[in-house]
Amino acid sequence: MDPVTAFLFATVLMMLNGAVLGVMHGDLAPALRAPAFGWRVGTLLIAIGCLVLALQKWLPPWVALPVGNALLLAGLVAYWNAVELFDGRPASHVRWLGPIALAAGIAWFTVVRDDFSLRVVLASIAWVTTLTGSARALWRGRQADGASSRLVLVALFVGLAIVMVLRGAWFGLRAGPETTVVDPGSWVNVVTPMLASTLPIIGTTAFLLMCSERLRREWENAASTDALTGLWNRRTLISRGASALEEARQQGKGLAVAVIDVDHFKSVNDRFGHEVGDLALQHVARGLRAGCRRNDLAARHGGEEFVVLLKDLDAASGAEAAERLRAALAAEPLVRAELRLELTASFGVTALTREDRVFDDLLRRADAALYRAKREGRNRVVVG
Repeated sequence: MDPVTAFLFATVLMMLNGAVLGVMHGDLAPALRAPAFGWRVGTLLIAIGCLVLALQKWLPPWVALPVGNALLLAGLVAYWNAVELFDGRPASHVRWLGPIALAAGIAWFTVVRDDFSLRVVLASIAWVTTLTGSARALWRGRQADGASSRLVLVALFVGLAIVMVLRGAWFGLRAGPETTVVDPGSWVNVVTPMLASTLPIIGTTAFLLMCSERLRREWENAASTDALTGLWNRRTLISRGASALEEARQQGKGLAVAVIDVDHFKSVNDRFGHEVGDLALQHVARGLRAGCRRNDLAARHGGEEFVVLLKDLDAASGAEAAERLRAALAAEPLVRAELRLELTASFGVTALTREDRVFDDLLRRADAALYRAKREGRNRVVVG
């Protein structure tokens, strides 16, 4: 296969992959459409850049070389920005100066000083800089999802950067007969477009998988969390509670459960309305989340009632932990504009015993302790 055919073949494959992403665009979540559009634009720019370079024998070199190389780099910049948008970071408009600078440099080494090796080295530096920037952006967001498709994309960016380093060194350190990237005498010219096309082709597939995995996680999160407070919901609480009970039994460790009820919550709704009531629940949820340890679990049980699983704790240490949560909630009022609302909560606490068979046993006992706390004056911790 000669270099021109390789470039044209790569162009067709890129266009097809971009079309697939375009067809799926409407099925993506609104938050993913902007990065997906950016990725599709990047694929289109790279495809057009390959087409321009493939046709450079029929175009003026001062047009084909600067424009073709600038389009290729612009496609990579679009990929970089798409990755940033995917992870919730703003795209950088400054990066678009790179293709402009590259076009100027390529034009100089085409019109003023015709030097094929320096053109290749200059383009390779620009590619490597942009590819490694994209790889770093992807790697930075790995803790958010840890998706395997993300790691595949990182490997593609890094691998192509290594290829560009070797290509730049190959042409920069040797004086060969080549004068353009479509000269058929160099095997590197044949291999380069095929390797470069892996990013728009395989990379687009990996990007679509990233989008799919993001949607799956969002659906799972929606099914397991409370929409108002962001805490785990009752369904997750029961599931995690059963697992925590079994784990505590097997490892011979403690497990405490605190059931929490916001004091006088009905009066908050009656006096200020349900909107303030929702703000109050969110405020309490933030306080519980902030006061829990890393391995604890805070959930909304329903209405104004919350539950916290306190792992590795017995009844006494569970009561101490609940008291810290109660005091923290009482010390931090809800403040919104001119509203200052003092909120307190009652806590019922219990711990795992040998007689407990299921997680509901702990919930019932903690709930009974909660009612005692409310009867005894509220804003207190009672152990049951």
